[in-house]
Order: sequence, then C-alpha cells, then structure tokens
Amino acid sequence: MERSMITYRNLDACSSYKRLAGIPRVDVGAALSPEGCKRCAIAMPEGFTYSYAAAPVDEAILDALQALADEQQLVEKYVALASGAMMNTGEKRLVLHHLARGKLAGAVVSGGKDLRAFYEGERKRVAEFAAAVHSGAIVGSTGKPFAAAVQIGIGGSDLGPRASYIALERWAKAEKRQRMEARFISNVDPDDADSVLGGLDLETSLFILVSKSGTTQETLANETLVRNRLEAAGLDSSKHLVAVTSTTSPLAQNPGYIASFFIDDFIGGRYSTSSAVGGVVLSLAFGPETFAEFLEGAHAMDAAALEPSLRKNAVLLDAMIGLYERNVLGMPSTAVLPYAEGLARFPAHLQQLDMESNGKSVNRDGQPLAYSTGPVVFGEPGTNGQHSFYQLLHQGTDIVPLQFIGFAENQHSGDALSMGTSSRQKLAANLLAQIVAFARGKDDANPNKKFSGGRPSTLLFGTRLGPRQLGALFSHFENKVMFQGFAWNINSFDQEGVQLGKVLANKMLSIMQGEKTDDAVLAAMARLAGFLE
Repeated sequence: MERSMITYRNLDACSSYKRLAGIPRVDVGAALSPEGCKRCAIAMPEGFTYSYAAAPVDEAILDALQALADEQQLVEKYVALASGAMMNTGEKRLVLHHLARGKLAGAVVSGGKDLRAFYEGERKRVAEFAAAVHSGAIVGSTGKPFAAAVQIGIGGSDLGPRASYIALERWAKAEKRQRMEARFISNVDPDDADSVLGGLDLETSLFILVSKSGTTQETLANETLVRNRLEAAGLDSSKHLVAVTSTTSPLAQNPGYIASFFIDDFIGGRYSTSSAVGGVVLSLAFGPETFAEFLEGAHAMDAAALEPSLRKNAVLLDAMIGLYERNVLGMPSTAVLPYAEGLARFPAHLQQLDMESNGKSVNRDGQPLAYSTGPVVFGEPGTNGQHSFYQLLHQGTDIVPLQFIGFAENQHSGDALSMGTSSRQKLAANLLAQIVAFARGKDDANPNKKFSGGRPSTLLFGTRLGPRQLGALFSHFENKVMFQGFAWNINSFDQEGVQLGKVLANKMLSIMQGEKTDDAVLAAMARLAGFLE
C-alpha cells in the first residue's frame, strides 16, 4: 500500500473497535481445552511457538481484532516505518532500529547517506575492533591484554545490553564462546560504580562509554569516577575507554578514547541493543559472530511480522490481544514471566521498552486521548516469582494478563535428577501448570482456598535460549509495542516524560551550588535533604 493511502485515526474513532466492545466475553477457564491447545498455536522463527490457548479470545473476537488491525493499517504502517517514513512525530525523526539488523523494504537514505550501509559499516568496525582486542593487538596502558569489558550507560544504554549479556553468559560458556567478562555501571549513585570497580583488575579492563548526545549527566559522572580510579592506579585512562556516540557529539573522534563507534538519532535508546550500543559489549564478550547471530534472529522475526493475517502473525496477534485486554477488558497491567534464569533482567528491559514507548496520553498529533494506552509492565523469572507476587496474580482483586516465556532445553548441560525428574522437567511442569491454574482456578468450600480462575495468559515457547532466540525475543516485544502504538495512534518513539525530572534535577544542582532560585519548593526540598541551611 502506498504511504499516501495511510491514514491515522484514534482507536475510538474506529468502527471495528466499537464492534469489538459488543462481542460477548470469553470464559478463559471454560475455553481452555485439548483441541484449543493444538489449534491456538502459531509457529515462529528461531524455533518459537506462540500459544494463545489461555487467552481471552474466540473466533468472533479474533475476527474483530483482525478487522481492527486492518482498519488501523498496522502492517502497512510497519512497512512505511521500515521504508523510512517519519514516524517519530514528536522529534521529527525516522525510526530505524529494524534497519540495523537487515532490510525489510528498499534503501533508506537520509542526508545523502544509505543508512543500512552506515549501520552495517559500524557493525563491521565493531567486529574488527573486537577481533583486535581478542588477539591482543589492542591492549591497555601497561601492555596487558583486556580481560573485562565494562559498559557505562543508563536507560537504553544499559538495560537491553545488560539483559542480553546475562541471557547469553551461560550459553556462551557452554558453547566456548566467552571471550571476556562484562560488567555494567549505570546508576549515578557512586556505590554502583564502586561495587563494580572494586571487583576488577583495572589494568585489564576496557570501559565502553555509551551516550548518544555525549552529555548524559549520569553517564558522564560515572566516566569521571572511572577515569579518576584509573589515573589513581597509575593507568592512562585514554587507553582504557572507547565511546559509543553520535558523529556530532563531543565524544566523537576524541583523543581521550581508543576508538569511537557511531549511532544516530533514528534508533531510540530502548531499541538500540541492535546497534553499536549493544554490539560493542556483546562482540567483546562473546565474539562478533554471536552478535551477528543476535541480529539475524531479530531480522527473521521482523520479517515474519509483515504477515497481514494475525492468525499467522504471532506478534500482531499478541499486540491485539494485549490491546483487547487493556481497552475492552480494562486490565491495567501485564506480567512478563520468563521461566529461564538467563532472562532475569529481560522484564526490566521490557519495562522501559513498553512503558517509555506507550506511556502516552496524547495522540501522535498532540491531542488528548479518551482511552487507555500502555499498561504497567513487571515481571520476575519463574519459579522465583511463584514464591513472591503470584499470590496476587491468583487471588487478587485485579486480573493481570500474563505473558509466559519458556524453553525445552538448558543453556548448559548440567542438570540433576531428584525424585525421579530433572530440574528442567520441574521448571517446565511449573510453567505449564501455572497456565492451567490461572485459567481454570479451583473451587473450594473454604473461601480462602478458592481460586476464581479466568486469569488469561499467552506463552512463547522455544527450544533453547541462544543469540538467535534472544534476538527474536527482542524483536517480538519491540514489534508488539510498535503495533499497539499504531493502534492507539500514539508516538511510541519519543520519551518527553523522561525530560522534566532531568530539567528540575539540573536546577536543584544549581541551588546546591549556591545559586539563588525563585522556586521555593525546590529550595525547601534542598533544605529537607540537608543541602541548604
């Protein structure tokens, strides 16, 4: 479809949405059946299956969701985005994180530059640099080879890359791909940096400073702390740092760094693991080939998301089920529950991805909305979460939709038989039993032991978590957020809500340095904390 034919309308202006609200609700517990478990499954790239057997939908609702996806032209808008349309209306920017991992449409050119060639060129530069570090051609200031990589960043410069490193660390050791240890410094609280630096051999540590603008307050504060620690140890800090930044930032081509790798304004922080933001640390830790496989898995899932039929397009269906739960069933939050220890920090990444993208109350033209948008997202790996917040999920007054993630195999070969079954079998048994328990519930004469059931869930199930599967997961949730943003007619690609606190923090710092202020509340808060007399 031609871009000129695409129209943007609010969700509540869609006739298909109005029809959707009138369709009878589904009893999830009654609907869960052996036939449904077989029928409600979609094969996905990289060995995943998406099951919606316990979702609150039937054929009538699916038909209505398809009509809504068509009316809102979700796939057409995805194609336009991937082709270089200006989809970030707030900042007047393209949105090109998909392009960092492969072409979905034709060439995207901006300022006379082929941007796919730019992203791929930076990936190759990162790969060459990582190879030089691994071979010992690039060493620290005392001539010792680097053994650890430490990423200094915050928000999207930390959450996605950190989640990815944790997700692949055990896999890489099992596959003999671990090349360097990686650590992460993000919080401006100096105790964060101190706890990381205290466990490092600074002589063999390489630091990756990540700031697109080169002016991120927390990141620069941590850089200063790291440089001071290096210099105090008698090391030349310029021989221990690289930068990931934009070509126009003060960090670019700066002699204070071994090298600079580049990103641009068309890839937002929470979408940037596919760029040099994630590429440098993952290539150093696990080898450039591992990062390339991550991108290949993500691209395969990106391509699958172009399918117009939601019964064949798992991420489109996932997005529309989430919208139905949010806007028709009135469920304000979503729990992401990975039954995989490697995904321990994946829910934290998804919190930023989803809530920073779709936590909006105006449409893409700045007009107030009369309906709900992004949900509150939280999560914890199973089975730990079962012994934490599942009580509320099972018997609380709010119904929380659940997104389970699981795998059939371990990342490593170690396991143990106990009481006749392996640990992997116990993990899988818990995951599958929870889906049934949430859906069906349990009647009991004792109200305290009664479970109402009717708690909906979906399942992403794969064979084994590796780089391709991780890339596919990143893509799935990025595209889910994108499709929902299109359906809500919001701009999922800016984050103005992050800015106000930053502005006031800078004013507070000026007050702490003795500057006079007309803001009596800020002054009072400074006094409360003991920074003013």
